[in-house]
Order: sequence, then structure tokens, then C-alpha cells
Amino acid sequence: MESQNLVDDLSPKKNTVLKLTNGPVVGSRKRPSEGNYEKEKEHCIALFDQWSEADQVEFVERLISRMCHYQHGHINSYLKPMLQRDFITALPAQGLDHIAENILSFLDARSLCSAELVCKEWQRVISEGMLWKKLIERMVRTDPLWKGLSERHQWEKYLFKNRTSEVPPNSYYHSLYPKIIQDIETIEANWRCGRHNLQRIQCRSENSKGVYCLQYDDDKIISGLRDNSIKIWDKQSLECLKILTGHTGSVLCLQYDERVIVTGSSDSTVRVWEVTTGEVLNTLIHHNEAVLHLRFANGLMVTCSKDRSIAVWDMASPTDISLRRVLVGHRAAVNVVDFDDKYIVSASGDRTIKVTRAEGVVFRCRNIILPCVSKGFSFSRLWDIECGACLRVLEGHEELVRCIRFDNKRIVSGAYDGSIKVWDLQAALDPRAPASTLCLRTLVEHSGRVFRLQFDEFQIISSSHDDTILIWDFLNVSTNGQSEGRSPSRTYTYISR
Repeated sequence: MESQNLVDDLSPKKNTVLKLTNGPVVGSRKRPSEGNYEKEKEHCIALFDQWSEADQVEFVERLISRMCHYQHGHINSYLKPMLQRDFITALPAQGLDHIAENILSFLDARSLCSAELVCKEWQRVISEGMLWKKLIERMVRTDPLWKGLSERHQWEKYLFKNRTSEVPPNSYYHSLYPKIIQDIETIEANWRCGRHNLQRIQCRSENSKGVYCLQYDDDKIISGLRDNSIKIWDKQSLECLKILTGHTGSVLCLQYDERVIVTGSSDSTVRVWEVTTGEVLNTLIHHNEAVLHLRFANGLMVTCSKDRSIAVWDMASPTDISLRRVLVGHRAAVNVVDFDDKYIVSASGDRTIKVTRAEGVVFRCRNIILPCVSKGFSFSRLWDIECGACLRVLEGHEELVRCIRFDNKRIVSGAYDGSIKVWDLQAALDPRAPASTLCLRTLVEHSGRVFRLQFDEFQIISSSHDDTILIWDFLNVSTNGQSEGRSPSRTYTYISR
């Protein structure tokens, strides 16, 4: 009965008037003296403890409803820390360390640094969970720049291994992370400023000079030359390992994988070679004029020719290659071709770009960057083929643009003026970016036309009419006494026997 009277006393009544002022709450019911308050408070708490949880909640709700705004704010400040839970500390106490580690493993580097400073228990979870190691492994899996650095600086051997005596402690990975970031920033600065270490291969062709095409990996460079030969070079020593002969015309295009090298020539044939032995496995005779470009992947090969046609081939094996269909429609030589699972993209001297289904139906697809390889044109265009719009024209070369490659950061183009230009792709995609900001750097070392180039996060490798192959290394750059944009070069000269 007494507790019911207490609740009834707290119920709003018609004769109670509350006024919100800058001072204390003023109403018709006066607060008792301090002495009575202490006794009544203890009495209320004693009654409160006897009630059920539901009754306690109802009582507090009524109590709060009778308070003014500033009192609500005070209660909110009081409740906030009481409602917070340190689940990272609580989970290991329940034997759930793996869940705490899994939660923190989603943090980026900045957040992980902050988490280590929360308390010793958080720091212990991060250290024992090897979360800095897991963060680096996640970056290596998803970013080719991180993967390349891990291979070149040889710290990949400490990744993707279970906890053994060979695996360093978490502190090693914690100190390794900022070093990786510093390496990345240095590489990006080298690209922007044109700082590089230059290596030069002098091919010394016996008859006609010029290196028309190339492809490389970490171990070798394979080049197709104007003197009808294919030369394989050691990537580290720059020495010529093997010369493949058989074409009766200049080798204009090539591609290789771990098993075969496929080449196209001005003798109008396509040849398939065994990578390790250099043996000719197959010769395809279809085109009527020079084979200008080719691509192959996943059992399919596409070749294009000066005869204005595109040939689609089924590659069951290196010795079993059959013609599937011929695509026609260009009004001039088809200079370049590429494809994926559904579409074939081709560019021609008739100044058109065609996108075709592998089955032969013209279709539209995503962005593509192609050089203008018609006579007299010295620029490149960035196209959105989905809507057919030209997004940007890249101007700067003084002569015809012969080759172009791009990734998610940069466009690299080579031209008959002997120069290689590095462009900012993101700026090129931004219509607000001034044209003067698009070209990051112009590299001039070739003394003849640039025929072909390839690049990755660390280097550009280019070939030219001057009978050289140049390796522009943006990773291993010595800054001692160098002027910006120029680096000491190492030259290897091949002398035929």
C-alpha cells in the first residue's frame, strides 16, 4: 500500500503546474528540506529494490517524464558509459579470442594503430592474432603493386604461413608496413618526376634494323625483329638466350604463355613455337597480307591483318588450331585487336573502332583507349564504347602514335617521334581537368620510332626502330647526383656469331 501511494504521488495531477525556467524547476509542490530528503531517498531506494524489473522500469519512466530538459541531459551523460561494452576485452575472457581477432582484422592501418592504444588487452589481441601480418597479406592479395613489392623485396616468404618458428613476431610486420608505404610513395614520385634507371639492349640486327614487338615477364624478354627473327633475352643479365628463325618477313606481333610463343609476320603467316626448345609447332596460313596483331587466351585466338580482316581461331592445342570464322567490315588495315569472353575490339586505319561479339555480331562494351594509327595523326582517344562518346583526346606527340597501354592509374603511349608519354588516367577521365595536367612525364631516349611498349607498376619496356629495347626502371633508382628525369644507364650489346 505504501509503495502504491508512492507511485500515485508521482502520477501527473491536474493541479500540478511545472514551469521551465533558467533556474530550478518551479511547481506547486515544494522540495522537502535536506534532512527529510535523505530519509525519504533511502526509503524510496528500499522500496525500489523490492519491486520487479518491470515495475522498476515503469517507475523510472514516470520519474523521467516529470523532469525537464537539462535533467534529461544530465541523466544521458550518466548512462552513456554504463551502456558501453568493451567486447574485445570480454570475448577472450569467454575463450573467444578468435572472434575478437576476426573483428579487428577488418580494420585498416590507421584504425589498427588506434586500436593498439586503447588498452593492453586490445594490444595483446592484435599482437597474438598477428593482425599486422594479416593486413599486409590482404593488401598483397588484392593490390598488384603490393604483390610486386613482396616478390622484389623478398618479404613474401614471411607471408601466408601458419605460426611457426620461421614466422617473425607481430612487431616485425608492424614495422614493415610503414616501410612498404614509403616504398610505394617513392615509386609514385618516380613516375611523376620521371626518375628512372635505364637499361639498354642493343639488338644489332644483321640486315634491316628495328624491334617491332615484345613481351616480358620477371625472367625474360621476347622480341620480334624486322630481320625476321625472334630473340629471347635474359631479363637480369640482358644477354640473348635464343634466336628463333623461320619467318620470311618481319615479325610484327607476338604473344607467349608458359607453353608457346605465337608470332605474326609480314609474310602473312602465324607461327606457333615451343617456349623452351624454340621448335616450330604449327604454321597457320590464312591471311593474304601482313599479320599486324594477335591475341590468344583460353583456347581462342584472334588475328588481324593488313588485308582488312579479322580471323577467329579455336586452339585445342598448339598443334590443333582451326579457323572458326572471319570477320570483315573495316575498310582499311586492321592494326590492333583484343578480346574477352564475349567481345572482340578492333581498330583500323579507316579511323574506326569496332566492337564485335565473338560470334560475329557488332556490340557495345566498356571504355577503351586506342591510338590513332592512321597516317598523320599524333594523338590518342579515350572512348566510352557503351555510349559511343569520345571522353578525352590526349594530344602532345609530334608524330603518329604507334602503341598505347593503360592500367587503373596511367596511360603510356609511344610514337614515331621517338618519345614515350606517361598520362594520368584519372585526370583524363575527369572532364574538369585541364589538358595541361594530363601528361605526367615525357621520356626521350629512343633515337627512332617507338613501335611497341609494355609496362607494369615498376617499369616500362619499349622497342624501337633504332634496334634497341629499353627498360625504364622506376623502382631501383639511385638518387646520388642525378638530375630529375635522367638516370645512369646500363647497355648490353648483342653481337651475332
